[in-house]
Amino acid sequence: MTNYLQVGKIVNTHGIRGEVRVQSTTNSPEERYAKGSELAIEVSKSEYIPVTVKSHRVHKSFDLLTFEEYSNINDVEKYKTKFLVVAEELLHELEENEYYANDLIGSEVVNEAEELLGELSDILFLPANDVWVVKRQGKKDLLLPNIKSVIRKVDLDNKVITVHVLEGLDADED
Repeated sequence: MTNYLQVGKIVNTHGIRGEVRVQSTTNSPEERYAKGSELAIEVSKSEYIPVTVKSHRVHKSFDLLTFEEYSNINDVEKYKTKFLVVAEELLHELEENEYYANDLIGSEVVNEAEELLGELSDILFLPANDVWVVKRQGKKDLLLPNIKSVIRKVDLDNKVITVHVLEGLDADED
């Protein structure tokens, strides 16, 4: 069975010619959405519709895509709120200190004293930097910017992330 990774979310249509507005979660949209790229639309956790990128352009903070398979708004309207995914075997090797989000989600997050803070539950892809969401028991989620001074070490083999919580980041601190 093919494993898929999310690269964006279709948030709306754009125009009448089948263009979709995508909120990207990929670090390399130019490569991922290049003409001829093979993607899929995740219509359910077990159903994927393959699509081929026909065109890509950037408009405001969104990526606008058309697909070879669809040529008008009526064809793509039903995919609003659906995720765009790529087959795992089509991914390229990452550089050192680069990670795919799905490899990180579910990792234990510990501080530098190796005290468990919680579990990485989500990654918010924001313009300035990504923000890692740590779900904690009995406390508010901890939001950590993905910057070197905060994210100290990522151990993918053991699914453990070591962080330094800067003053002011923990809303539950006294």
